[in-house]
Amino acid sequence: MAETSAKVIVQERRMSVKIADTLLSECTDGNHPKLAGKWGYVGGMTLMALERAAVWNRERKYAELVDHHMDELIEQDGTILTYRLEDYNLDMINEGKNLFTLWKRTGEDKYYQAILQLAAQLKGPPRTSEGGFWHKKIYPFQMWLDGIYMSSPFLAEYASILDHPDSFDEAARQILLIEQKTRNPRTGLLHHAWDESREQRWCDKDTGQSFHVWGRAMGWYAMAVVDALEHFPVDHPQRGQIMGIFERMSYAIAHAQDQDSGLWYQVMDQNGREGNYLEASASCMLTYALAKGQRLHYLAELDRKVVENAYAGILKQLVTEDEKGVHLHRICHGAGLGGKKYRDGSYAYYISEQIVSDVQMGVAPFLLASIEMEQRGAGGE
Repeated sequence: MAETSAKVIVQERRMSVKIADTLLSECTDGNHPKLAGKWGYVGGMTLMALERAAVWNRERKYAELVDHHMDELIEQDGTILTYRLEDYNLDMINEGKNLFTLWKRTGEDKYYQAILQLAAQLKGPPRTSEGGFWHKKIYPFQMWLDGIYMSSPFLAEYASILDHPDSFDEAARQILLIEQKTRNPRTGLLHHAWDESREQRWCDKDTGQSFHVWGRAMGWYAMAVVDALEHFPVDHPQRGQIMGIFERMSYAIAHAQDQDSGLWYQVMDQNGREGNYLEASASCMLTYALAKGQRLHYLAELDRKVVENAYAGILKQLVTEDEKGVHLHRICHGAGLGGKKYRDGSYAYYISEQIVSDVQMGVAPFLLASIEMEQRGAGGE
């Protein structure tokens, strides 16, 4: 009897599937324990990443987590539980980006009403003298790069879907103003924040800029620009200017990239300094933003190897896999400026924050970056 053999070809699962499956494996009762009952910016980014993973991989189960989480927090009249407009906290806008997808997919009025609540916050927030949004009501006259990611892509999508052109103008104003106020002319990088009042101990009394370039803040801003631009009409008078500062900034980001690993440091203007380290969330955010910018042709001349080396570095230096799934390491758990437990913005402060693994602050942009790189490999650029 002739011996026969069969070859079983097992296709390697996409990294985006592995990451999304890992997130789902951590869920109980249809929700993730780190997300359940919380309206917040990290959850908002995680849900958006899962929604995109559902579309890219044609896997409905990832979007079901989004639906379940949002329905737990949004009542039939559109009231968002745990959210208060009066706090004027830009962080609370970010999760609202998921409302547009849910409203388009379901047509349910509660999502539309929730969108209007968040849009109302951005129509009357406290502002700097030139119209910049304060990051929070409790942070007077301060603009943070983080807040541009939270608010400007929301405004741009709101403008696009609800035919509200003034919101394009507002999104552009915030993107351009903070770039003007925080950009270091020597490096081209943006400092974490700016205090118009010059009152905070974390700022330079001449410029109002915070002392350092925090990697994740650069990531927030780069993601904000590329996500907002996606919604801008081609004839908007400031679209080209925004694209131009994104292009200019991309070269500064590339120059700050660690050439050996392809990654970026926790404090991007202090490469190689003792205590500094190659940080995961910033590296994933910047990889995502630059990869998407290239796919959408916003970046004309940035070398493709910058992005390819960055993603390869993430996989080699920061990622492990085991029976529980994919793990991302070397994530700064959290950093900020001022506050009750005062954060002085010093180099020592930024490197003192806890370094952790698998928190969604890093995992969500890792998923977003993976989807972009997979699209790139599939000819999506």
